Amino acid sequence: MNKLLLATTLLVSSFSTVAADQQCFSDKYEAYVDASVQWYQDLVVLTSKQYPNLEEVGNWFLDGRKNHFELNRQAVNYYLENDPTKIATERSVESWLMLEQADIRALAQRDDELGKAAQATYQDRQSTPHTQNYDLRSAFADLLSHPKKIDAALNKYNSSIKLVEKMDCQ
Repeated sequence: MNKLLLATTLLVSSFSTVAADQQCFSDKYEAYVDASVQWYQDLVVLTSKQYPNLEEVGNWFLDGRKNHFELNRQAVNYYLENDPTKIATERSVESWLMLEQADIRALAQRDDELGKAAQATYQDRQSTPHTQNYDLRSAFADLLSHPKKIDAALNKYNSSIKLVEKMDCQ
């Protein structure tokens, strides 16, 4: 009887540990995604202030980044629960998930929220670039070459990423 009780306790404890680990990894990735989206949002706002004629393309770019990160957020949560071998948690958080175009195309066939996120990202990657895309990229390059202009946004991002890196998941 005691052996059965001990085995049951160990099994329940093991499942609880796995669930807690999955939640920790999920929380860590969520924080990384939130910090990344905020960085791109700040970058677009700074660029639009300096180049008001690029606001529309900036919003187009930001929508694409949000779609990309939302897909990754959902995919990481899905794979943590269903196929943890697809998540490389031993790497830095930005490298946990590497989805190829074929992976996204396959996920886009799903009839759930993950499928919808994959469809949005797949469509973004297949669509014709915005006519001002090159202008936006040039404006980003200009802005990024003047560190004082992006100092506050970059410091905010770096602080957020440091907090992500401190999250210790097993």
